[in-house]
Amino acid sequence: MRLPSLRALAIVSTVGLAVAAASAFGSRAQSTIAPALSSPDVRPTASGTLDTAVFAGGCFWGIEGVFEHIKGVESATSGFAGGKTRSPSYEEVSSGATGHAESVEVVYDESQVSYGQLLRVFFSVHDPTQLDRQGPDEGTQYRSAVFYRTPQQRRVTEAYVAQLRASGHYEAPIVTEVSALDAFFPAEGYHQHYMQLHPTAPYIVINDAPKMALLKRAFPRLYRDAWR
Repeated sequence: MRLPSLRALAIVSTVGLAVAAASAFGSRAQSTIAPALSSPDVRPTASGTLDTAVFAGGCFWGIEGVFEHIKGVESATSGFAGGKTRSPSYEEVSSGATGHAESVEVVYDESQVSYGQLLRVFFSVHDPTQLDRQGPDEGTQYRSAVFYRTPQQRRVTEAYVAQLRASGHYEAPIVTEVSALDAFFPAEGYHQHYMQLHPTAPYIVINDAPKMALLKRAFPRLYRDAWR
């Protein structure tokens, strides 16, 4: 998202328009719930150890909000990954010059939720067929990406993407980048917990509230009502 666009959207939007748009998204999303993984890594382990995953699926506000509502997630942090500049600012990333993607770092308890389950949610709440954009936001900083930290995460991610492609679940080709994580840089404080703090912002209502509704409807066993 670009903040100037938010201000413009706020001027022309009404609550009725926002609700209608969210409803329309919800009806389309019924058919985009990603199928379950065939990988054995779909189930939580008994170890109870914490692990970290990094996902990029457009504006990080909504992706962060979704993961904050998953049981077993200890924290979700908005930030930047996949670029060449160290400790970039939001303005630098928004220019597209740094190569970063708006991303979310997810710390989770492996005894409550598996990496495979997080992957399935991620592919359900964004469109992995949109190249260098997501919804109203355009640019490489909004690309779909999974930044793996371990060989196991790479193996599970690549296997799941291959499964999705073979299934014909999506009409268009999947363009999700699967890359090794070099570094993750947290975004500025005002981006953190944005969905929780600004639930009635037009951008949130139109683009991100439907993601939360899909999570609650499609993954009731993973959904946690309270914010993390």
